[in-house]
Amino acid sequence: MEAFQTASDVFFVLMGAIMVLAMHAGFAFLEVGTVRKKNQVNALVKIIVDFAVSTIAYFFIGYGVAYGVDFFSNAAVLSGSAMVDGQHLFASSGYDLVKFFFLLTFAAAIPAIISGGIAERARFYPQLIATAILVGIFYPLFEGLVWNNNFGFQDMIEATFGAPFHDFAGSIVVHAVGGWIALGAVVSLGVRRGRYTKTGGLVGIPPSNIPFLALGSWVLCVGWFGFNVMSAQSISGITGLVAVNSLMAMVGGILTALVAGRNDPGFVHNGALAGLVAVCAGSDVMHPIGALVTGGIAGVLFVWGFNQCQTRWKIDDVLGVWPLHGMCGLMGGIACGIFGLEALGGMGGVSFGAQLAGSLIGAVFAAIAGFVVYGTIKRTIGLRLSEEDEFDGADISIHKIGAYPEDDLRAS
Repeated sequence: MEAFQTASDVFFVLMGAIMVLAMHAGFAFLEVGTVRKKNQVNALVKIIVDFAVSTIAYFFIGYGVAYGVDFFSNAAVLSGSAMVDGQHLFASSGYDLVKFFFLLTFAAAIPAIISGGIAERARFYPQLIATAILVGIFYPLFEGLVWNNNFGFQDMIEATFGAPFHDFAGSIVVHAVGGWIALGAVVSLGVRRGRYTKTGGLVGIPPSNIPFLALGSWVLCVGWFGFNVMSAQSISGITGLVAVNSLMAMVGGILTALVAGRNDPGFVHNGALAGLVAVCAGSDVMHPIGALVTGGIAGVLFVWGFNQCQTRWKIDDVLGVWPLHGMCGLMGGIACGIFGLEALGGMGGVSFGAQLAGSLIGAVFAAIAGFVVYGTIKRTIGLRLSEEDEFDGADISIHKIGAYPEDDLRAS
């Protein structure tokens, strides 16, 4: 029975890893549907290559930074079991390996999030360098603080506020960190050429393909149930509460974004994601009605934040990743300390003070990391495409082919 339990946990975590891996296709098509046609190929290539670079960086550096585990020792020792001849990396049915795979898919979400913000004007290889640095060093530093109590971080939070910082599936660790890093990247890059008139007026750039944008949102929504539910990382820890809370938050985000966004399809499909981002932290402790309210707030927050960025603050965040992941993730981390309380129908074990402090620390850490990494790259090797390459589009200037090569041939 023990062997069966171990094998079941391995299969459970593996399925979670595969579902979150599939979410990266959602990131890709969400970006493909939003950017102009001349940048669609670049969106697809960026996401898949960023995942490959993230895997190498996290395998050799990041996982060790976060959890003190490296793959230069045998997995039998890492799993805590006695050394058995012939097992090596296959100890405990390889649970440590699939756990790495699962957490890698979370880590790789950081550059996938950033990709949408810097679309249409970022150079390709400098972005890959940033990916390696962020996934290898900065992201796992904060991940280890929250999910492995590195440097006694959680002990300090609990001693101060009466409860540790609770982030079940990464509203802060993944989404807020990715979104606030993206803010540094977007600001460092500057706005797209032609995005604003000389008098500061906004020039509208509509999405290139609403069906692709919607497909990306749907793929992310489906995969998110692996992202949240499988964060239990064992069969014994699974709970239907996480699944229902994820559902309710998604629905809340859709409906409020529909109203606040005045039926705009981009807002509607991103509203679903806003709700899911916000509920990650407290999906295991909130009452479903609390999750619905959390998702609803997130839907409105995304619409407001996106409009403020584009019209008032002149932050050219193409997919709105800072409002979506940064703002809504931050709100979700704090909301866990409200709707997770027993007084509001939650499971308890959380503290508003702990959630506020942990969430703000995560956002500030990520913003600093984003400005440092992308600011350094900008000042050294350069971060942005040339004016001519940006005009031609990243597809032709970087990959030498467009998304619709037959149409390009007919046009020529």
